[in-house]
Amino acid sequence: MFLPVICNSAADESLAAAIAERLQQPLHSQVSLAEWAESAFVLLVDEAGVALQQTGRKAPGPVRVEFTEGAVDHRRKFGGGKGQMIAKAVGLKAGVFPHVLDATAGLGRDAFVLASLGCPVTLLERSPVVQQLLLNGFARARQFAHINDPQLLDILSRMRLIEQDSGIYLQQPVSAQQPDVVYLDPMFPQREKTADVKKEMKVFHDIVGADEDSDALLGPALQQARCRVVVKRPRKAPFLAGRTPSYQLEGKSSRYDIYSLQKLPERLPAIVFES
Repeated sequence: MFLPVICNSAADESLAAAIAERLQQPLHSQVSLAEWAESAFVLLVDEAGVALQQTGRKAPGPVRVEFTEGAVDHRRKFGGGKGQMIAKAVGLKAGVFPHVLDATAGLGRDAFVLASLGCPVTLLERSPVVQQLLLNGFARARQFAHINDPQLLDILSRMRLIEQDSGIYLQQPVSAQQPDVVYLDPMFPQREKTADVKKEMKVFHDIVGADEDSDALLGPALQQARCRVVVKRPRKAPFLAGRTPSYQLEGKSSRYDIYSLQKLPERLPAIVFES
């Protein structure tokens, strides 16, 4: 993969250099992205953070991990709390805060929702590029929270990122910190005729690719989870690995397939990860 790191901010040069070295990509500065012709996408580092940016004159805006504003922050404050389908799917209720292993973290949005509702969430992400987006999103959110939002700092303390392929991680022996729930939201292959694909999904398909091995995750996930595996799918998509779930929660465009292993305890207080 060729994904140059672009830094047009002198204050962020050291961060950009570290990321370029980590990803083994070239570093450029003082570049006009509208005139850039070497690659369709770049990793942009500036005062707003680290972002995936399409190049060209009519390119959409940057895609970055953002926990302090926009849709994620709005959902945290006005998204319906424990009444949301994802909360019901993982079994969250009064006194029950399951430890969720989000094995397909992506931009961390579902993980953040669950953490904001009290669940400890371990995020797995295999793409080195998306890992950098997540790490920077966490860093910026913590910096903001220390000054402006103690509640956000509490939410972030319930999230930890493991930079590893979920296919490898799920094959490990079950640890003492066995998750109560394993959550899978694999990227579905992009439909050629879909005109209104969100820019985040287009970037992920172009840079990361679809999760072609998603079927292979279900078996290991069922071995790792203590109580259930939750799979988020497009509403009309086939079951993961062709396996019928115990039950489903269905919305307008997506659904949650729940594979029950055992009942969640009546009391399951939230834990906080060691920093």
